[in-house]
Amino acid sequence: MTKDTLTLGKLLGDFRLLLFLFVGLRLVLLIAYQPFLLDGQERGVGVGGDRAYHYALTSLIDQDLYPFRDWWSEFPPLWYSVTSAVYVGLGANATYDNWSLLLGLLMLAVEAGNLALVRALGARLHGTATGQALAWVYALCAAPLVFMWWNFDALVTFFALFALWAWLRGGDKWAIAGVTLGAFTKFVPFLLFGAFVRFAAPRRAAVLIGGALGAFVLLYLPFFALNSDFAWISLTAQFNKPSYQTVWALLDGNYTTGNFGTVASHLTAAGVTDGVADKQPPRIPNMLRLGGALLLGLVVFWRVRRLDGLGAVAFFAITLCIFYLQSQGWSPQWLTLIIPLLLLVFPNRDGVLVTLMLTLLAFMEYPFLFVRTGDSGGVMLPEHPLFGMWVLLVLARTLLLAAVCVALYRKLRQQPNPELALG
Repeated sequence: MTKDTLTLGKLLGDFRLLLFLFVGLRLVLLIAYQPFLLDGQERGVGVGGDRAYHYALTSLIDQDLYPFRDWWSEFPPLWYSVTSAVYVGLGANATYDNWSLLLGLLMLAVEAGNLALVRALGARLHGTATGQALAWVYALCAAPLVFMWWNFDALVTFFALFALWAWLRGGDKWAIAGVTLGAFTKFVPFLLFGAFVRFAAPRRAAVLIGGALGAFVLLYLPFFALNSDFAWISLTAQFNKPSYQTVWALLDGNYTTGNFGTVASHLTAAGVTDGVADKQPPRIPNMLRLGGALLLGLVVFWRVRRLDGLGAVAFFAITLCIFYLQSQGWSPQWLTLIIPLLLLVFPNRDGVLVTLMLTLLAFMEYPFLFVRTGDSGGVMLPEHPLFGMWVLLVLARTLLLAAVCVALYRKLRQQPNPELALG
């Protein structure tokens, strides 16, 4: 082995160097493509994302209209509490570019945390060298890089991975905090409950679930005190949305994305149904889809053999994928959590290639196809020349996620590794 090879090995094995490169690349992009609005249109790193929409809602503070008191959100309170705190903190300098730049720096810190968690989890499950390699792979993934400027799912991913990491190490209090704060951003981290029940002793699982639910309720109480109608909407809005961007949407005849109305519609509780009348009702009832997913989940639950750390991560991953497959909608940014879980369970070429295919399918659908629907108001009409391609993309993504579920199930049927016992 040559001296140059040894030097290269040391470079690739240096996590601090990787972290510097990871942060440096994203910081340069933020500087070179600074976010700003031009004639009401977003420019810079946030183009194509939701940041301008979040700003339009947050800036209602100028009219003395605050989130969850004077307007509702389709998400739990954490994100808009953060955006509002940044906006108020900027004071007279609360322009879109300043506000978005600070949020970009926040999401950069969150993504650096995700990188560290992928490395830490990978090292625990597969050894230090593989953990470092997975960190390099994650650093080169396009989807997390793009979505960190578009929305806030990286924050959900951080809390979910942190909860998973803490739980595997025996830090249940930290795991409870991770699940609680994650669910206070989006509900997805609650899906960890299935893994708690299957992989932890009954008493420990009860403490984990009870602690997370109790803390979640306590955090929500002030928002119910502010405006119970708006707090309730933030808990239920996502489940009442018409279908979008899924095979269920194709069956129903809903050929659009899952955006919620206008800024004005957020000012009244009745506004949550704006635009719903234009959508087709589900041909397959929501409860039937959910029931089928629960039944499939129970089959997986009882047939798990791999009751170790890797099995716990795989179980969370398959729970997440089954949930997304039954969901009436699909959002590309959901890959933010799917990708690190796939890499952790499949730290090989197959895992990387599936990650790449899911990423290409996501960005081919949005923005590549849907930006070409401006003339039809963002609706992919059947007569649109790209409608057939969109249908194929939806079917391909669905089949690929189903194949991932099969691969995860096969992983869960393996014998456990005694060296990966849960903490």
